[in-house]
Amino acid sequence: MSSSLTCTSLSFAWPDGTAVFDGLDIAFGPGRTGLVGVNGSGKSTLLKLLAGELGPADGTVKVSGEVGYLPQNVSLDTALRVDQALGIAEQRAALHAIEAGDAAEAHFETVGDDWDVEERALVTLGELGLGHIGLDRTVGEVSGGESVLLRLAALLLRRPDVLLLDEPTNNLDLYARRRLYQAVAAWPGVLVVVSHDRELLDLVDQIAELRSGEVTWYGGNFSAYEEALAVEQEAAERMVRVAEADVRKQKRELADAQVKLARRKRYGQKMWDNKREPKVVMGERKRQAQVAAGKHRIMHEEKLAEARERLDEAVDAVRDDDEIRVDLPYTAVPPGRQVLTLENLTMAYGARIEGILDLRGPERIALVGRNGAGKTTLLRTVAGELAPVAGEARAHVPLRFLPQRLDVLDDRRTVAENVARFAPGSTNNRIRARLARFLFRGARADQKAATLSGGERFRAALAALMLAEPAPQLLLLDEPTNNLDMASVRQLTSALESYEGALLVASHDLPFLESIGITRWLLMEEGELKEIAPEEIG
Repeated sequence: MSSSLTCTSLSFAWPDGTAVFDGLDIAFGPGRTGLVGVNGSGKSTLLKLLAGELGPADGTVKVSGEVGYLPQNVSLDTALRVDQALGIAEQRAALHAIEAGDAAEAHFETVGDDWDVEERALVTLGELGLGHIGLDRTVGEVSGGESVLLRLAALLLRRPDVLLLDEPTNNLDLYARRRLYQAVAAWPGVLVVVSHDRELLDLVDQIAELRSGEVTWYGGNFSAYEEALAVEQEAAERMVRVAEADVRKQKRELADAQVKLARRKRYGQKMWDNKREPKVVMGERKRQAQVAAGKHRIMHEEKLAEARERLDEAVDAVRDDDEIRVDLPYTAVPPGRQVLTLENLTMAYGARIEGILDLRGPERIALVGRNGAGKTTLLRTVAGELAPVAGEARAHVPLRFLPQRLDVLDDRRTVAENVARFAPGSTNNRIRARLARFLFRGARADQKAATLSGGERFRAALAALMLAEPAPQLLLLDEPTNNLDMASVRQLTSALESYEGALLVASHDLPFLESIGITRWLLMEEGELKEIAPEEIG
């Protein structure tokens, strides 16, 4: 029997009463499914419900087969040996005891039928690029990205029928991502993956979009989903135009009807005043005219109300895909102007740059390399957060740094107050007018930073840096797309398209880097920085 996951009438709410799902029905069969939706739509919550990490308030989750679940935030005890993290330590110890001549029955019971577990573990580690770590090292000796792959290796060794992955490529470098892509492409059972990684989502067979507590299915990968969505949106916008025209028509017809009724009323009053017919006849005519007028008016008002309802439905079908609009003329850097100089730089943790490296004009530079290679260290050194061990990093223009943690915001302050900290010379009205371009309109600018969603927090942090005084002519971004949904990534891309300064971006997200028009690629490898061609990456 093939494996499957089925949710029936699933309901779930947070302790404060906020409903996430109310009567959700969804089923996942064999194949790879990408689960997408904006931040806060409930994707991670749904995976936790499917994995049994959370219990539904109502409804059922039925699983055919064993489930393996890789959560978004993976943490392993650093003291564990690799074989313990893989869950094979006891079997491995029993195997070694048997090989050493200990024929105790308990050892055979521990091994069961899995006599090749050690070989399978080494093969799985090798397939994920972890063959070099072996089974006897501790988790504390591997990098953060390797620990994610180690957790995935543990799941693959269990051979689950259903695999659930929540943002598995977060914090993985390009090399580790390639290994994970290969594992996903080869997966034979049911796979459900939540991700904002386009390359990963282009490996799936279908897309399930979670929106307003409901799921809509799209056949094909993420690129096919975007094409289908574009067609839907074009049709929805066309329906809005048709509905708007209908509302205008119904308004005109109602106005015309009211004019005609007013004329009839004046004529009837004139006849009454002139008493050209018997009073009883004129009274009956007046009553019939009033009834007919009332019916006529009600008919046109109902038509207008129906037209407005159709317009509301059409508008609801059009997605709110607002784009950030940035107009920052003072950020422009003339071509060829020196922006940053790195000279014989030795940084904390041993990374170094030999000789002189110049960044000029409005260059857009991608900083790539494995996790732990020193990319963040370089950005923090350029930003002045870390002092160089030797040499120097000289910025020749105003710069701003957006770290992965987004800790440039003060959680106790509102969005407007946070921006005001960076632009003390701006008036409140000017700050609010410019914040509206970052989609913080009206009362949204008065939200406390602590209450913002992931995507909102990123927009607020980006606004604070881009609207800072003096205007930044060099922006340093460290993994800016981590934990952003697709809509937020599009908003970031549109903002950076409008930015006229120089960019230095550390990222493992190749589609994002290509979308912002990178002009130079720098690889940090084994503590050294060198320029490479795009085709050399990965």
